Amino acid sequence: MATIIYTLTDEAPMLATYSFLPVVQAFASSAGVDVETRDISLAGRILAVFPEYLTPEQRTGDALTELGQLATTPEANIIKLPNVSASMPQLKAAVAELQGQGFAVPDYPDDPQTDAERDVRARYDKVKGSAVNPVLREGNSDRRAPAAVKNYARNHPHSMGAWSSGSRTNVSTMGADDFRSNEQSVVLSGDDTLAIRHVAADGTTTTLREGLTVLEGEVVDATVMRAASLDAFLREQVARAKAEDVLFSVHLKATMMKVSDPIIFGHVVRAFLPDVFERFGADLEAAGLSPNNGLGGILDGLSALPNGAEIKAAIDRGLADGPRLAMVNSDKGITNLHVPSDVIVDASMPAMIRTSGHMWGPDGEEHDTLAVIPDSSYAGVYQAVIEDCRAHGAFDPRTMGSVPNVGLMAQKAEEYGSHDKTFEMTDAGRVEVVDAAGEVLMAHDVEAGDIWRACQTKDAPIRDWVKLAVTRARASQTPAVFWLDDSRAHDRNLIAKVETYLADHDTEGLDIRVLSPVEAARLSVERIRRGEDTISVTGNVLRDYNTDLFPILELGTSAKMLSVVPLMNGGGLFETGAGGSAPKHVQQLVQENYLRWDSLGEFLALAESFRHEATNGNARAGVLGEALDRATERLLNENKSPARRVGQIDNRGSHFWLARYWAEELAQQTDDPELASRFTSVSEQLVAHAETIDTELIAVQGSPADIGGYYRPDGAKAAAVMRPSATFNRILATLG
Repeated sequence: MATIIYTLTDEAPMLATYSFLPVVQAFASSAGVDVETRDISLAGRILAVFPEYLTPEQRTGDALTELGQLATTPEANIIKLPNVSASMPQLKAAVAELQGQGFAVPDYPDDPQTDAERDVRARYDKVKGSAVNPVLREGNSDRRAPAAVKNYARNHPHSMGAWSSGSRTNVSTMGADDFRSNEQSVVLSGDDTLAIRHVAADGTTTTLREGLTVLEGEVVDATVMRAASLDAFLREQVARAKAEDVLFSVHLKATMMKVSDPIIFGHVVRAFLPDVFERFGADLEAAGLSPNNGLGGILDGLSALPNGAEIKAAIDRGLADGPRLAMVNSDKGITNLHVPSDVIVDASMPAMIRTSGHMWGPDGEEHDTLAVIPDSSYAGVYQAVIEDCRAHGAFDPRTMGSVPNVGLMAQKAEEYGSHDKTFEMTDAGRVEVVDAAGEVLMAHDVEAGDIWRACQTKDAPIRDWVKLAVTRARASQTPAVFWLDDSRAHDRNLIAKVETYLADHDTEGLDIRVLSPVEAARLSVERIRRGEDTISVTGNVLRDYNTDLFPILELGTSAKMLSVVPLMNGGGLFETGAGGSAPKHVQQLVQENYLRWDSLGEFLALAESFRHEATNGNARAGVLGEALDRATERLLNENKSPARRVGQIDNRGSHFWLARYWAEELAQQTDDPELASRFTSVSEQLVAHAETIDTELIAVQGSPADIGGYYRPDGAKAAAVMRPSATFNRILATLG
């Protein structure tokens, strides 16, 4: 029997799985496809790395490692839902919840003093941040809006703000002494083993990383962000926002860039409240209250300090004296600086651009904003789009084109693979990357506090990326643009490889270009205003940025994108969209028993997964996939996606309607008469009992729901909440 692996992740996607997975398993069984689950949630990952702390009954296998190995095989067929890329506050919250549920996992040691504590911290550091995606992504990304989704957006346009030529919203970035400007890059001429070392002024050498295996043709980069320049830049931006009377906001990626960006976030908090840290910095440090974890963590911990009230008063004065801060939740006083993971650049910047260039201020109103993105590698993309909107107004979803993406992400490519090679300098000196023979390949002079990092991009993924770009350009007859800047060290090496590998393919009649990210952004927005499509062919970080930026403008959300990852060894990974809104949806479910999460991404990925099985000889799986796509289009056209408020269709209701339409499509199709016969009765029952099922699903709404946990819900409680229709459950059981 063929097997599809359906991942159990976190928050709203995981809750939705309790409702949707029984539908998937019931329908898939009719095609001889077994749908198994693997728990790669944050809680599951924590439990997997601490087996000796748990009872035998509590221990769980390391599902992430298992799936990482599966992803390198031709048999892989994995549906990957959005997961938490845990910031430190999220990690600690998950640990506390697990401990409260009786799992004796250790506390996270902020300042480990013993080998045992250092071991615990190392295990947790493997779990936090972008622990999942680099392991599973053994292929490059093909992400686009399916025709049905695009057509729906054109016929049912989402709300867009109105841009003014007088908008004072802008992006501010360093442009010097940052990661981009200090980047060095080399291409390895042969297989080697590298080491990273720090050489102090007195010649003392400390090895920071050793045993770094690299392959012939691999691109290895190294760079540094200078702390003194970062601090000066941030002070200037705080003053600029105050002088221009706009909101101050910072936009980082403290989840995926789990080492460097929390450090940068801490610099921002200190720059915004300089008096607080000048007077009380030592007290806060002694209490373990780090600005790297956000202002919220500091405020929560002040009650334990003897001078906590005095520090709180100083913070309040600093907030009052500085520029107005952009808010995450103005009603609750949660600012842009409260939690590093609350404002993630790839989601927050498109939302701002869609909303007239505004963010929410402390007064609960929208305002122009200074968006601070310290590193200049990709900040110019957002400024280019802002300038276009200032000149030409908001985009029109009814007429605008699309910007699908082919992303270089396989095998921890580029910055997203830098975590174990990122260091905050404790001493001045020189950081060197050396080969096995001791030759220095790259080197940077550093000062204490500087943030140094290295990353790798293997040659095989680059070849595959170029191939995928040509394949998509040919299939869609769409121009493809490689977003690469020849003034950046890493990009120069990639441009040379792209030019070499393009020659291996038939590009006759195709429009394939190489442009800097800013030039590529300008071209793309010019074309989408004319209703034209342009494939963006990008590296890993821009893949994340572009697959939120353009879909949020085009579709109103990035959760409705189709994301296919053809794995390099023949398998398939099918990703289901973004989960940035997931925390708010869980809060609503707990308060009102109403889950607004839209599982459209799951529907799209599942159809592709079935089609993948068809390429392995299971024709019936292909019929399931085609019928599912037709059902999904009907769901959109009949407006059966989750609505906004209690008393309307929520996530559970949309699953019922999807199942009903899917069964109808299978009953009506003629490619597989036996399958049609099997679903005729199911379809008739779902139609006949539709009113009853709707009533049962809506009747539970409005009151609080108990799911038994946020990071690790109780399975029985969550299933009861997410499957409240006895009639629907009974009909599904007839397929088993």
